This record gives sequence, structure tokens and C-alpha cells, in this order.
Amino acid sequence: MGSFARYLNRAVAAFVLTCAFVMPGLSAPVDLTQDFKDLQSNQQVVWHRAESDIQRAWSNSGSPALDLLLERGRQAIAAKDYPVAIGHLTALIDHAPDFAEAYNMRAQAYYSAGEVGPALTDIGMTLKLNPKHFGAMDVLGSLLDQIGKPKDALAAFRMSIAIHPHQPPVLSAIKRLEAKIDGQEL
Repeated sequence: MGSFARYLNRAVAAFVLTCAFVMPGLSAPVDLTQDFKDLQSNQQVVWHRAESDIQRAWSNSGSPALDLLLERGRQAIAAKDYPVAIGHLTALIDHAPDFAEAYNMRAQAYYSAGEVGPALTDIGMTLKLNPKHFGAMDVLGSLLDQIGKPKDALAAFRMSIAIHPHQPPVLSAIKRLEAKIDGQEL
């Protein structure tokens, strides 16, 4: 990335963060107890609404300006511009170090960029701050599988499914790893 692009990213981040202190967030913590129960429902409309509500709550930092940094990070990940995503999400973490979703998204950016060590560190922080983050458990399982720890990966995937049983890619990973591990133990 060129020096002008780095300067521009820093300038935008500085502006956004300045706005964060001028326009503090007003959101109160949301009680997600019923939503987590609803994830267990067999009715798709019920668990899908709960999943959306949970993800929306997790993405709300309480500050519109900080939420903008999160959104910019997500957009950069979608555009496969991982250094920019990591930059936005690092700025967000610097100003909101207790915001679990910032670590989760940065872990995804690191993972997509092939940086397994930093991704594992950020997933650890995500789960420390939000132990029910089933998406982070999914990423953890993928990372552990990638580095050759199938039993640990299977455990992470099973933890994710225990919280949110309607994740087809996670269910497929569990099935694949169970077959792989059973084949190794024969």
C-alpha cells in the first residue's frame, strides 16, 4: 500500500475517532438470553431471527463512529484488501479494547491474509470477551484444523454447534473431522 493510501486511511480513522468522542453511543447492553434459547429452535424463522439479532447486537459498539470503522473493516475484507481491513480494525481496537467483534473481524482478516498466529491471538481475545461467540469458535476450529490439530478443531466446532446448531458448514466440518479422527485411531 502506498504512503498516500496509508495517510488517507489514518486521516479517515482520525476523523471517525474524533467523531466518536463528539457523538458518544447511547446504546445499552442488550439481553440476548431469549435469542440464545431461540437458536435451539427447529423453526427456521425463529432461529434465523435470533441469529440476526445476536449478530446485530455484537456489531453494535455503542458509537456510530466506531461502528463505521467496523463496517469499513468488513468492506475491506469483502474486497480482499486485508491490510486495509487490519488497519481499520486495529484503530477500532485501540479505541474500544473491550469490543469483541472488532477482534473477531480482525482475526478473520488475519486468517484470510494467511497470518495464523495473529488470527489465533485475536480469536482468543474474542472468546475471552464474548465466550458465546459461535462464529469465533468456527474460525478457531478452522485455524486449528489448518495447523494440523484436528481433535482441537473438532472440539471448537462442537462448542460452536452447542450454542448454534444450525450452521451447515460447521456440521460438515464436524462430520469430516470425526471421520478423519476415527480413521486415525483404527
